[in-house]
Order: sequence, then C-alpha cells, then structure tokens
Amino acid sequence: MDDQRLSGETLSWLEDLSQRGDPPPWVASWEGRDHLSGDSFIMVGRDGDRREDIYVTRDSGPAVLADLDVIAAARTYLPLLLAEIRRLRGS
Repeated sequence: MDDQRLSGETLSWLEDLSQRGDPPPWVASWEGRDHLSGDSFIMVGRDGDRREDIYVTRDSGPAVLADLDVIAAARTYLPLLLAEIRRLRGS
C-alpha cells in the first residue's frame, strides 16, 4: 500500500464487502466490562433484528478483548466512513 489514498476500486470493493455482511450496529460485549458472566462476544444487529452473536478466537484461545472493539467498530462505522470519503471526493 504505497499510495496513502484509497483508490476508487478499493472503495467499491469495501462498499461491496460492507453490503454483503450482516448489518450494523455491531457491539463488543466483554465479560467483566459489559456483563458479569459468560464469554466475551460481538452482538450483531439492532434490538428486534438481532443476528447470531460472533465469538472471536485465536489458536491459543479467546481473542484479545480490544480486538472485539476494533472489529465491532470497523463493521459499524465502515459504511459511514465510505460515504464520507465519497462525499468529500464528490463521487
């Protein structure tokens, strides 16, 4: 990634990925921070339109909890970020 600017092709690819995934919002829920017992996970969808939760693991066990926040925020804000880039570029 030598060029620091996202190409139109990359933006289109990201928009396609975003449209194919389960819809936002995604919210990370950590055991100990957001609830008292059970595994940490990512809640998918809005109340009344919830999808299956996502559990993220590594070979050695559960993923680093901060990674759950990154994944959930990326999915939730990707459509907004792409729209803002398009708006700023006038495309």
